[in-house]
Amino acid sequence: MSLPPGFLDELRTRASLSQVVGRKVMWDARKSNQGKGDMWAPCPFHQEKSASFHVDDRKGFYYCFGCHAKGDAISFVRETENVSFMEAVEILAREAGMPMPERDPRAQEKSDLRTELSEVMELAVRWFRLQLKTGAAEAARNYLIGRGLDDEALERWEIGFAPDSWQGLWDALKGKGIADDLILGAGLAKPSTKGGKPYDTFRGRIMYPIRDARGRAIAFGGRAMDPEDKAKYLNSPETALFDKGRSLYNVKDARTAAGKGQPLVVAEGYMDVIALVQGGFGAAVAPLGTAITENQLQMLWRIAPEPIITLDGDTAGQRAALRLIDLALPLLEAGQSLRFAMMPDGQDPDDLIRSAGAGALQKLLDAAQPMVQLLWQRETEGRVFDSPERKAGLDKALREKIKLIKDPSIRSHYGQEIKDLRWQLFRSKGSGSRQTGAKWVPGAKFKGAPEGPSAGAKSSVLATSPDARATDHLREAVILAACICCPEVVEDFENGLESMACTDTQHAVLRDLILRHAAQGPEVLRQNIMSALGGGALENLLGQSHVAITPCVRSPGNAEITAMTVTEELAKLEAVRGLADEIADAAEDLSGVADEGVTWRLSEAARASDRAHRSGQEDKAEYDLGDNGARIKRDERSALDALLDQITFAKPKGRAEKDS
Repeated sequence: MSLPPGFLDELRTRASLSQVVGRKVMWDARKSNQGKGDMWAPCPFHQEKSASFHVDDRKGFYYCFGCHAKGDAISFVRETENVSFMEAVEILAREAGMPMPERDPRAQEKSDLRTELSEVMELAVRWFRLQLKTGAAEAARNYLIGRGLDDEALERWEIGFAPDSWQGLWDALKGKGIADDLILGAGLAKPSTKGGKPYDTFRGRIMYPIRDARGRAIAFGGRAMDPEDKAKYLNSPETALFDKGRSLYNVKDARTAAGKGQPLVVAEGYMDVIALVQGGFGAAVAPLGTAITENQLQMLWRIAPEPIITLDGDTAGQRAALRLIDLALPLLEAGQSLRFAMMPDGQDPDDLIRSAGAGALQKLLDAAQPMVQLLWQRETEGRVFDSPERKAGLDKALREKIKLIKDPSIRSHYGQEIKDLRWQLFRSKGSGSRQTGAKWVPGAKFKGAPEGPSAGAKSSVLATSPDARATDHLREAVILAACICCPEVVEDFENGLESMACTDTQHAVLRDLILRHAAQGPEVLRQNIMSALGGGALENLLGQSHVAITPCVRSPGNAEITAMTVTEELAKLEAVRGLADEIADAAEDLSGVADEGVTWRLSEAARASDRAHRSGQEDKAEYDLGDNGARIKRDERSALDALLDQITFAKPKGRAEKDS
């Protein structure tokens, strides 16, 4: 069976050699460098104890320094599984999620055509380079000199010039005996719509050759010299050689540089890549005038596990970065992500290097943000979250994005990171609650204290009453203990917990720890509490008598009971503190002209407080009086009587007669 053009190249791009080989060997952790795709192990093809078998994951080749076995992923599967070439291809395609193509009877014919087209493209590269040295290219040469490119750079990048003539390249290629269909098939000319001779695709443009990972010239990018030209940059049309969404500028040399440890930097255009390489950043690539595609993203990850996206600091560049996030989220794997280095406003990498030097760009690369930071920035920048509804909208939007991540471990880490960022945003600004909360840094002991109740609450009679504060303290303890024993309910009560003004510092810290770490499970939550407050704090909280007897503490993990408890206690706290605030406001109002509105507000607040308290105190049980005058619940007494009857009837006959 013959395979269609490009199938094996894409298969080798998608199939990670280290993953394929990793099923058969144990990697030597001391010699291997997974981040660089440089892996070592004892050879699977001959018996040895030393790690002489080397896998270069970026280049996709293995070599054993002992038995000299070498090859790629296909040959490795063939040798280790004892299968044919096509069977090995089918195995790898299945693992990579690529459907095997139907039999193509013209595959060899197409392969020969690609070879011929590649030869035509090389002729075009040479012709364009010669044209750059002519008098017609003076303006182009001046432009390139102004961009900092000397003769050596022009030679290195094979930059040429397409003169502003209709059939310049066409006539040159025809003079070498190249067939019409090959010139047209390479995308170098277009057929005339008026029945005349075909005309050149590129005219009056500086020409940048585009080569594939094997170094073959497959296309051109042309920059217009005429400022009035509608298309500043023009790429070759798609051909049997060139698929724009599966190609990257400078991919071959970037792969080599990345293999030597240089960071893979993704820029936006040809001149950006050239400037980066000239500045010492050899592993630089660029998509070809479009947003990065899924295939290009897979190519980038094949070269390096964490490419740095350097996008222009203008609005278009930022929009491109944000679109890339949505593309990348479902494709994330452990150790495989993106980082983003945003350029200064109005500058691209070329501008920055020329104005401030390579060191300035290096600082931006060193400070590149992980993708989760950019996701957060996209959803929060320029927005105000001063209401529960807006906060809920943010939570919903972020949850929907995190759901796109297929890997459960990465999804969990993203969720926790988002929680931390949410915490920093809302708690640092107070987010409309009565206090900003205690200042706490993960992994450190608690330092600082909550801001405390509002001024109105401080001045109220209820707030200053020792009994009122003691009652609030007891309710807070129950709420906190319930959340610690069953942290899975915390998500439903985040807004209530955030706005809960705690009566002391320790309760404030506990509340903050619960909000930060509940999603990670009870064990992680308890570890963070003990780390911040010491082991005794949790034990003391759960050991308090009024806490220990609550059903949610006696039956930890019961979400239904816990949710009922937290709902009731939060409602009571809110009602009491609402009444305290109304009393404080009323005291201020009474200092002026009193009216019936004050009385009505106080009565409504008192009624709400009374309802909240009675909701948990209403007892619908029926009671009987015992012989000693104590009240006994009728259903409990009936159950006791039934038990005593069972005991009586269950006595052995002889024993019963003796007792009588």
